[in-house]
Amino acid sequence: MAELKVLTARFNTPNSADIDTYLKDGGYQALAKALKMTQDDVINEVKKSALRGRGGAGFPAGVKWSFVPRQLNKPKYLVCNADESEPGTCKDRPLMEYDPHQLIEGMAIGGYALGSNLSFIYIRGEYWYLISILEKAIQQARDRGYLGKNILGTGFEHDIIVHPGAGAYICGEETALLNSLEGKRGHPRIKPPFPAVVGLYGCPTVVNNVETLAAVPHIINKGGDWYRSLGTEKSGGSKMFSLSGHVNRPGNYEVRMGYPLMDFINEEGGGMRGGKKLKAVIVGGSSVPIINAEDSAKCNLDYESCQSVGTMLGSGGVIVMDETTDIFETTFNLIRFYNHESCGWCTPCREGTDWLMKIFKKIKAGMGEESDLDLILKLCFNIEGRSHCPLGEAAVWPITSAIKKFPEDFKKRLHVRKSLPVVSMAK
Repeated sequence: MAELKVLTARFNTPNSADIDTYLKDGGYQALAKALKMTQDDVINEVKKSALRGRGGAGFPAGVKWSFVPRQLNKPKYLVCNADESEPGTCKDRPLMEYDPHQLIEGMAIGGYALGSNLSFIYIRGEYWYLISILEKAIQQARDRGYLGKNILGTGFEHDIIVHPGAGAYICGEETALLNSLEGKRGHPRIKPPFPAVVGLYGCPTVVNNVETLAAVPHIINKGGDWYRSLGTEKSGGSKMFSLSGHVNRPGNYEVRMGYPLMDFINEEGGGMRGGKKLKAVIVGGSSVPIINAEDSAKCNLDYESCQSVGTMLGSGGVIVMDETTDIFETTFNLIRFYNHESCGWCTPCREGTDWLMKIFKKIKAGMGEESDLDLILKLCFNIEGRSHCPLGEAAVWPITSAIKKFPEDFKKRLHVRKSLPVVSMAK
């Protein structure tokens, strides 16, 4: 097995969430080191690491931090996106449960680099049991002088507030999250302006995922070059992947970026369940294009390799499907989810996903026609790139890729109607 334990190194440590255990394991040394560096040096170290946002978009974290106008006479905010709601993805949960101080230290370092005195953890409402773990850890950090005023005697001030969401998928999108955090309905905002310039309460704000911020203490402790060397040139470090579906050992695994997908399925996942053949994989959570077995053999777990086979690394939710899977049913489940989770703000997404649902229901009922597949593709074309936020793309990419890669699973549904008995209405 090629598991690489950086973020997950302390998961099996007894009382890993307690600050005394964290300090014994070298915790908060990175924060002390960062506070002796200049803010620019901290940002440059993160840039050097090639750490890319682990929430799905994959934008370079250090570059994102550098967009914040620190000289602007306004408060700056750091927001941790813990609204983990991508189907197939559940790797942020153990990071917060087993090692909350790793995240808190990463946020304190990020706050220092951005010139921010206050940050928020926007956590998914269904993760209610994690809130008390995080708040206990935050209070421990305050009591020991790692949060609050005059941190470690440097004069730097930073605190963290935990804010639960209500469980809406769209609030994982950073601008919808900011609206929700401000007490508004979680509708996405038009970009530009980007949150780094006009974000929470109209102030410069960086939104980073849990896993992204948890990696920061390791980058400061061991250096950006070290972290980059764990992965590839453009996709540095390690990453946690949530492996699910038809494998023998589903679970969360941390491996280096660039690790071959098939090795991941066979080594970490223990191979295909029941010895069946691989049919399809969704690599980065349900919002990315689906790939077939042939593509999977050429795909490595990094941003560039996934792109080369027509998909995305996304949030790292690897969903494996064997030869018995009906891809029409898989896709139907996905469009049902995205239709339900559409916030309804824009017409292409609201009406388009609803129309797609109706066509899928028609086909499933045995009333499908050849022209329905063309209509589905035409609808997808009119949603992609025309919706108010990326939920439109998330809804249609799995569909268009599924029809392209597995047309037989759709066409066989169209033949059902022809096999139905003809009932004469004549008496």
